[in-house]
Amino acid sequence: MINRILLRIKIVQIVFAYYKSGEKDYGVAEKELFHSIEKTYDLYYHLLLLAIEVTRHARNKIDAGLQKYRPTEEELNPNRRFADNRFIAQLEANEMFVERVEEKNLSWIDSPEVVKSLYDSIISSECYKSYMESDTNDYAADKELWRKIFRNEVLNNEALAVALEEQSIYWCAEADFVISFILKTIKKFDESKGANQALLPMYNHDEDKRFAQKLFFNTIRHGDEYKALIEEFTKNWELDRIAYMDVIIMMVALGELNDFPSIPVNVTLNEYIEIAKQYSTDKSGTFVNGVLDKIVSHLKKEGTLMKAN
Repeated sequence: MINRILLRIKIVQIVFAYYKSGEKDYGVAEKELFHSIEKTYDLYYHLLLLAIEVTRHARNKIDAGLQKYRPTEEELNPNRRFADNRFIAQLEANEMFVERVEEKNLSWIDSPEVVKSLYDSIISSECYKSYMESDTNDYAADKELWRKIFRNEVLNNEALAVALEEQSIYWCAEADFVISFILKTIKKFDESKGANQALLPMYNHDEDKRFAQKLFFNTIRHGDEYKALIEEFTKNWELDRIAYMDVIIMMVALGELNDFPSIPVNVTLNEYIEIAKQYSTDKSGTFVNGVLDKIVSHLKKEGTLMKAN
């Protein structure tokens, strides 16, 4: 699930914190890196669990209506399509899901306002109304409803955003990234696989964890060397006036350029230019692009950059 795009972002963030803290304890920083990766994976399960909790909330409302002394006609004969959604029922029974939720003690019990807020926004949405009134009643329709809910309602729910920020410093900024993986998960769900349906693993590939370890280690190990190289190619600028995040982004980029010969130069450059655009200043993408381009040309002339083309 967690691909190299997200790993690069996390490494930049942890390297930034490493230098800003002043403590420069590599062991602590590495633990923080992999803790942040673990928390992102937990968020994947936490948001899937939210879908289940919203459905349970719908079931409870139906049960409460049926138990009224004088229920309305609608309460006596409720439309149970949403409450009996087959995708959610399959997810509730999923062995991999249940095991992880129990292991990590994931729960929304302390955030009932999030469950209610999301439920209210869902039942007011056009996709919900269309689903409840549709003549098409099958597993594919059940899945598609939740794809639309995650894409439109979950992603834009303010109560959820507040709760995520309170629960983890990593979660709020990563919710849209994780939801993109949830959309892929829903698409892959197969009714015939029942409780054995595979969910996404923590890493896309086994070597991705090693990629993160090596890139983080070598960026820290050669940090002074990379800073000096950046300073050499920003002589017209005072280093303390350059956005510090830009310096860190270029340091990590140099770590990747030097230590991963199989990754083409243009792939590395494009990835860190995008990170600069998203996580630094408005002009950082152009600035980082220009400086790294000069450094790459220099390293190629020196014969010290052995990279795939």
